Amino acid sequence: MELTAEMRGQVFDYLLRHADDRLVLGHRLSEWCGHAPMLEEDLALANIALDLIGQATLLYKLAAQTEDSGRTEDDLAFLRDPSEFRNLQLVEQPNGDFAFTIARQFFFDAYDVPFLENLSRSAHPELAGIGAKALKEAQYHLRHTQQWMLRLGDGTDESHRRLQDAVDDLWCFSQELLVPDSLNHALVAAGIAVDLEALRSLWRATVEQTLREATLEIPSDAQYMASGSRGGYHTEHLGYLLAEMQVLQRTHPGATW
Repeated sequence: MELTAEMRGQVFDYLLRHADDRLVLGHRLSEWCGHAPMLEEDLALANIALDLIGQATLLYKLAAQTEDSGRTEDDLAFLRDPSEFRNLQLVEQPNGDFAFTIARQFFFDAYDVPFLENLSRSAHPELAGIGAKALKEAQYHLRHTQQWMLRLGDGTDESHRRLQDAVDDLWCFSQELLVPDSLNHALVAAGIAVDLEALRSLWRATVEQTLREATLEIPSDAQYMASGSRGGYHTEHLGYLLAEMQVLQRTHPGATW
């Protein structure tokens, strides 16, 4: 697809934000390795983390090609400061307990499946190909987290309480998933990006149905809602996460295996 100089910059920024979402969330899930409540779930979370990081790698590689300034996918992942990251605040939240991790992942998965379905029809062929490949993985992720939402929500009093607390705490970050900005509007008009406004009703339907089946209350929207992630505004948690994730590359710049 032939892009103007302005559109190349827009596509680069668009790729970064969605790569950052997956890299940061994948890193968070990787922190469960060896600590999940059962062996099968330890493997499941590790595999979901690998899926997300693999998706991030494809997006970063395409972003580096689009930018065409000599940077690689590794440079984009490991040599940018927190203020340069464009991931959603939802995905950078610490793992907390198992219920918190499941709720965070479910909110993202309920958005990611319709997002990738639409992305697979992008006018940008490489981006559409990444969307189609990642969709198969995201569909599994959503089934997995939905099952855990039902299991925990309609389980014991303790699991219900913990999951309800997690849903309540994360609700203020979830709405940012579906808020478009000027970049999104411009690329939607070009047939490249996904129209987030069109996903809102799909996300709400999936989330609200699952919460009801899990005997959980749907939080009120009349509360503080996080914003600004796509412009580089983050919680304090991202800096600590990146410090750990980037330490090897920053300590030994240019190192190769």
